[in-house]
Amino acid sequence: MTELLQRLSARVNTVTAEPSTTPRLPGTAPSELAARQHTLREQNLQLVARAIFDAPAPLSRADVAAATGLTRATVSTLVDRLVEGRLVAELPPVAAQRAGRPAVPLVPAARSVVGLGLEVNVDYLGARVLDLTGDVVESRVVAGSFHDSDPADVLGTLGALANEVIAVVHDGGMRLAGARLALPGLVDARTGELEVAPNLGWSSLEPVPLLGLRLPDGSPVDVVVANEAKLAALAELSGDVPASFLYVSGDVGIGAGIVVDRRLFLAERGWNGEVGHVVVDPAGPRCSCGAFGCLEQYAGKEQILRSAGLPVDASLPELLELLQAHDGAARGAVQRAGRALGSALADFVNLLGVSTVVLGGVYTELEPWLRDEVLSVLGERVLAAPFVSLEVRAAEAGQYAALSGAAREVLREVVAHPAAWV
Repeated sequence: MTELLQRLSARVNTVTAEPSTTPRLPGTAPSELAARQHTLREQNLQLVARAIFDAPAPLSRADVAAATGLTRATVSTLVDRLVEGRLVAELPPVAAQRAGRPAVPLVPAARSVVGLGLEVNVDYLGARVLDLTGDVVESRVVAGSFHDSDPADVLGTLGALANEVIAVVHDGGMRLAGARLALPGLVDARTGELEVAPNLGWSSLEPVPLLGLRLPDGSPVDVVVANEAKLAALAELSGDVPASFLYVSGDVGIGAGIVVDRRLFLAERGWNGEVGHVVVDPAGPRCSCGAFGCLEQYAGKEQILRSAGLPVDASLPELLELLQAHDGAARGAVQRAGRALGSALADFVNLLGVSTVVLGGVYTELEPWLRDEVLSVLGERVLAAPFVSLEVRAAEAGQYAALSGAAREVLREVVAHPAAWV
């Protein structure tokens, strides 16, 4: 436990504990002093919440005090607020190793405050609710074909689905903290506007009003829009991954999320990671974006299915069945996709310096057949390959990772700013 607390202390930005008496600075008005004390209490509440939520095992109040550097009295008061606000729950006491009262383990509260993840993909719409423990409370996915679709119709349909889920959350006595909408295109991280989603045929769009999300009391739901691959990348952080990695989401389109020191790298507007539109062959086929020879024309799901001799609306299990039967056309299609993918990813790895590539989306299940081809090309084209161990691995966040990543992002904000919820 001592080693665990030392690691937690390193991760938590320690704020000096509140002194028993706060000296009044000359010229400081009482209102200013009160504001400073209020800010310090909020900072301390953040520290305590982070310590509890980041811990790999339940901590007691004494453990939290040791991890944060706050006094036990301060921690006890703040934990009581988190428990009363239903952000934290107390487990049954465990016997203390030394004399004294039994320790009460603290854990994230289940089915209290929840986050909603929404997604529009080319072939499905989805809504998923997670609670603070990371458990799925409600999840619904509706299959469809949304190439060149009407955004008002599609987002209206997704909004209706989401409002049904919101009603379930409300009826279960849970509080919805907000929603994240995942879209397969360029999303301006500053404004939340969708600039372009080539595979949907959408451009210059404000998607949130078209959803029409409302709480049961009629008040609007706070919705933030983001790129689906980036949200899927964040879902990986709940598992055992390196601090920095490149996440690649393969579907009809191909996107990427760049994670550096467990934080998503967005750059100026959040438009990075468009690996699907890296040119593999300038003389190649025309892409939906208007350019020629983009990676999506070689390693996108529809192109792989087509090359394997399957219709573009065939299911992934149909392709996997052919691969497991050693079908020549299917294996050739995936191998060609792997080499094209490796070529595009080599440019990213050379630029970013990350050594781990996580394959998500349909690539997760295709990883056994893609991995060797991708690694081979990376070994040929990455300058640092002789000096580092390059790793290509399957994603672990499960199916519809962007939905989970979206809901987790909502809840991450709750933990980062718990004062608004207690």
